[in-house]
Amino acid sequence: MLKPGGSAFPSCLAALAVALLLFGVPSFAQQASDSVAPETASGVSAKHVVVAHRHMVVAANPLAAQAGLEVLREGGNAADALIAVQTVLGLVEPQSSGLGGGAFLVWYDAKEKKLTTFDGRETAPADVTPSLFLDADGKPLPFFDAVVGGRSVGTPGTVRLLEAVHKKYGEKDWQGLFARAIDLADKGFAVSPRLHNEIAEDMGRLDKQPAARSYFYDKGGKPLAIGVTLKNPAYAETLRTVASGGADAFYTGRIAKDIVEAVHAHPTNPGHLALQDLATYRAKERPAVCAPYRGYEVCGMGPPSSGALTIGQILGMVSGFDIATLGPDDPESWRIIGDATRLAFADRDRYMADSDFVPMPKGLLDPDYLKSRAALLRRPTALGKDEVKPGDPPWDKAELRIDGLSYPEHGTSHFVIIDDEGNIASMTTTVESAFGSRQMVDGFLLNNELTDFTFAPVTDGRAVANRVEPGKRPRSSMAPTIVLKDGNPVIAVGSPGGSNIISYVAEALIAMIDWKMDVQQAVSLPHFVNRFGTYDLEAGTKAAGMTKDLQALGYQTKIDDQNSGLHGIEITPSGIEGGADPRREGVAVGD
Repeated sequence: MLKPGGSAFPSCLAALAVALLLFGVPSFAQQASDSVAPETASGVSAKHVVVAHRHMVVAANPLAAQAGLEVLREGGNAADALIAVQTVLGLVEPQSSGLGGGAFLVWYDAKEKKLTTFDGRETAPADVTPSLFLDADGKPLPFFDAVVGGRSVGTPGTVRLLEAVHKKYGEKDWQGLFARAIDLADKGFAVSPRLHNEIAEDMGRLDKQPAARSYFYDKGGKPLAIGVTLKNPAYAETLRTVASGGADAFYTGRIAKDIVEAVHAHPTNPGHLALQDLATYRAKERPAVCAPYRGYEVCGMGPPSSGALTIGQILGMVSGFDIATLGPDDPESWRIIGDATRLAFADRDRYMADSDFVPMPKGLLDPDYLKSRAALLRRPTALGKDEVKPGDPPWDKAELRIDGLSYPEHGTSHFVIIDDEGNIASMTTTVESAFGSRQMVDGFLLNNELTDFTFAPVTDGRAVANRVEPGKRPRSSMAPTIVLKDGNPVIAVGSPGGSNIISYVAEALIAMIDWKMDVQQAVSLPHFVNRFGTYDLEAGTKAAGMTKDLQALGYQTKIDDQNSGLHGIEITPSGIEGGADPRREGVAVGD
């Protein structure tokens, strides 16, 4: 088993010190315990588990976490605090989420002792066709040719989701919950190392639109330097408008017109979004999808997210093996987990899509079906490429399907909040690619969420489940998760990372449930990701050190960085424990 106390790197500590000075991280009501990550990736600093007793926020930026904590301290609940967290994230981490994007929320209602979910996923405009991402010859466009501009922009869903959750569960006045983000936008905030690096890496795309160029780059065309104070008066004005007029003020009127104009005005890649698409958008409350694992119920978002179903399939297949005894240092554990993930992804790519448009097999989580899939793993070596195929889960009414081809997404964030009453918000929020479509409007970036649809809608005469259709929500990998034990919440976790999200969250759950790691150890665990056959092993960690062992089992391997942003809480007898991914700038704060 991996041991606590991973090594620290002087350069990492220096970078962390700079970040802490820039952000002004608040002090904690209770000092963290001595439990640290068993090992962290080279180039990042170890973080300690944080313990609180009343409430906690874990988010990807200290300013956002602090904003949520202040709401809780003032008597607000998790539904109130998530508005403060999201609006600040949209300002200080615009590459990952914002008002121009979408989100999924898993919510635990402490009073009713039940789970529900809110779907704020973007929708395709009413006048799109399945050929949206095909060129003149009928071939799929290169990814960034589709992304940059208006073509990729779906109807934003985040603001409607915030309002829907607040109307049902919020306790504080809506208007006041925007005050922290408005104040930061007016006064400015220090550009963080991560934001600087993201801006620098996106030169050639982000600097093409005048509004984005003037905001993210200096007068000489260079990325804004670390520590520079960045003000966003346009964003502050947008927030004032939404604070006073509600979500309708975003989806109709001046802001809506500005969004549509930007989408259609792109000189080479205009889009289809219309005022009617915005005016008719609604966030949807949906039942949680839950799967059993070792006496727990692992619950999350159903379609259009593939997160909960795919994680449920992975855990269902793994459950027949003694992963706990094997531990995280045994390559056999990763053979079982990796091939279970490959089988689950085969089902995901064939069957999963927006269930409002596409019938779904009822038996993707059927225990007998998963037992039959797990039988494929009872062997000493990796599954061959030809052995990893979609299964035949039970249907109400079968439908022919063909696999789709999707591209990765990277512009995502996750945060978790627990309040004094025990309500829990586990929310994953996104603009899809880093900086979305690279189109900035009224101080915020527009998403490129439509590129989460499969670019080629038909293969061999069969329609792909995740094809583009008017009003449809593109399939997502986002996996905000809440785990129950005997009906009570014990874990809340999620991550950014594109389709790797599914592996990141499944790995963290196995680490906590099977390997008895605390939440900080679990979110810091080196990443082993195998979706399609090649094992992606996190550089600078024990994962990379297992290369030869995994190759001996029959895998091709690749060593690379893993840009997760796992954030989670665990409710324990000693209090609420919070963990923030050391690969990003996030923190856990609480009282």
